Amino acid sequence: MSENLWLTAGLPKAERYAELYPQVAALTAPEPDLTANLANVAAALRQAFGFFWVGFYVVKGEDLVLGPFQGPIACTRIGHGRGVCGTSWAEARTVLVPDVEAFPGHIACSSASKSEIVVPVLKEGRVLAVLDVDSDQLNDFDAADQAGLEKLMQLAVAWF
Repeated sequence: MSENLWLTAGLPKAERYAELYPQVAALTAPEPDLTANLANVAAALRQAFGFFWVGFYVVKGEDLVLGPFQGPIACTRIGHGRGVCGTSWAEARTVLVPDVEAFPGHIACSSASKSEIVVPVLKEGRVLAVLDVDSDQLNDFDAADQAGLEKLMQLAVAWF
């Protein structure tokens, strides 16, 4: 296991995700602990892309409960169907929001967050957790982020 990420400066997003994926796979494959893997993935994503906030919310009963993250303090619990994370959970799909102020029912954990993407961790059609990534820039996420993050979250199924 390497404790360093090897990232080529200046790559387009899709290529950065392609470079990051095998490193995350190698880092998490031998580790059976869910918290350790979620923590390392949040750190790797923040390091690779400089996102404002990266973290996980894990389904626990009727709520998404804050898990490992990188960035400023965050909301601790989010209800089913509430905000971007709760919507991703309820609809079992990725939700990409170019401007969080325009998203009905957005939960403002930080006023610095301007755009957001939330990707569910799906196992047999059931959401186990969501990856929440926030940017302090409007319209910061696109199809390359969605494809790259969805591929990474396919790895996460094995951690649960």
